[in-house]
Amino acid sequence: MAIIVVLICVSVVVASLFLWAFIWSVKSGQYDDTYTPSVRMLFEDQQVAASTTSTTESTPKQNHK
Repeated sequence: MAIIVVLICVSVVVASLFLWAFIWSVKSGQYDDTYTPSVRMLFEDQQVAASTTSTTESTPKQNHK
């Protein structure tokens, strides 16, 4: 029975350490993304990519010898 109390105490300590590390990383800006918004216009959306493939399939293919 004593081992269960020890395991519960250890698990609470480990969980609180992980919670503290998560809160610290959020407050210090680890999850702030400053790069993606500046290059978002360079990425193609799924709809644009789908419409591009449908138009390329309808164009005749050229034979290269």
